[in-house]
Amino acid sequence: MRHSPDRPLGVAPASASDYRELARRRLPRQLFDYVDGGAYDEVTMRANVSDLEAVLLRQIVMRDVSVRDPAVEVLGQRLALPVVLAPVGLAGMMAPRAEVQAARAAGAAGVPFVESTVSICGIEEVAKATSKPPWFQLYVMRDRAYAEDLIERARAVESPVLVLTIDLAVVGARHRDTRNAVVGQPSSWAKLRRGLDLASHPGWIRRVALGGRPLTFGNLEKAVPNARTPDAFKEWVDGQFDPSVTWDDIAWVRERWPGRLVVKGVLDPEDARRAVDAGVDGLVVSNHGGRQLDAVPSTTRALPDVVDAVGDQVEVLVDGGIRTGLDVVKMVAMGARAVLVGRPWAWAVAARGEAGVRHMLEVMKADIDTALGLTGQTSIAGLDRSALYERDSIGGRP
Repeated sequence: MRHSPDRPLGVAPASASDYRELARRRLPRQLFDYVDGGAYDEVTMRANVSDLEAVLLRQIVMRDVSVRDPAVEVLGQRLALPVVLAPVGLAGMMAPRAEVQAARAAGAAGVPFVESTVSICGIEEVAKATSKPPWFQLYVMRDRAYAEDLIERARAVESPVLVLTIDLAVVGARHRDTRNAVVGQPSSWAKLRRGLDLASHPGWIRRVALGGRPLTFGNLEKAVPNARTPDAFKEWVDGQFDPSVTWDDIAWVRERWPGRLVVKGVLDPEDARRAVDAGVDGLVVSNHGGRQLDAVPSTTRALPDVVDAVGDQVEVLVDGGIRTGLDVVKMVAMGARAVLVGRPWAWAVAARGEAGVRHMLEVMKADIDTALGLTGQTSIAGLDRSALYERDSIGGRP
């Protein structure tokens, strides 16, 4: 068969979107939709991508850009790129021991990996498999004794940063999960359809369901000792989100955590100022990837105002909609110290395991290098909003 210019061979992934398509083909629909989907009508999830796409870089030429440095200092660590692999729950359902594979890829690229509370692999397994301990993501749970135990486990493996997720007082409705009967009280017919979805992916069954065992939440096994599948943990996990948590609870965490403390889930400038007052070291501008409350601002719209509100009092990171190294450059130019990427590494690990995540990070690095050279910049750490065109359509900001 002949291949015209608009019909590429498609034999090798070139971008995060390519890995998304490969993941879609390899995963059962219920698992792909879990990681790919967002809350309600997914307006905010789409806006995270589209608003960032609308930000324009200023192409500046005829400058000496023969040396370009993508490294940054973040929370006391020197990162080869201003990129952090975000916490992704249930990642180990996408590929065998996916958290370990992704953490190894992150280590090879010189960037951090954040272990999720609801990871399949426990933090000790990830730390043992890597040369640098992962950051650890935590919720303020109703069961404070278990939360304290998790903090101690993170300290025991010398995790340098605790990422406290604060935008899960209640859980948003994710319609894809409802349609796939992943949540709620599914009928017998719905359970049969879910089983057929799994059975129609024998490669996933062989690689992950069988080859990736044990498929338990490694960080929560002591809390639910008889659980053998992620579904068996669900009731306990759902009951742990605490709507009574306030900024005063940060002090409880601070008393138990001597390392760097970051809060994740800030969108509003006033909340950013409260985070500063609470004494955190950093914050992540985040709408949970559009997976919590729909119809809230994209992180591209929220970031500049948050940065202006806190100045250099804390380090500001951001997530949401970041798919390329060009997106990384845009977010850093708008004031972020670094970005967190979640779905891209989840797609990559589902598609090609550790090699896929390594390649995804290599592509981002190459994107960043190109963007620096063609915007007349020699260091990503020196970027500011002058590297962008002013655009009224993005919250009146650059």
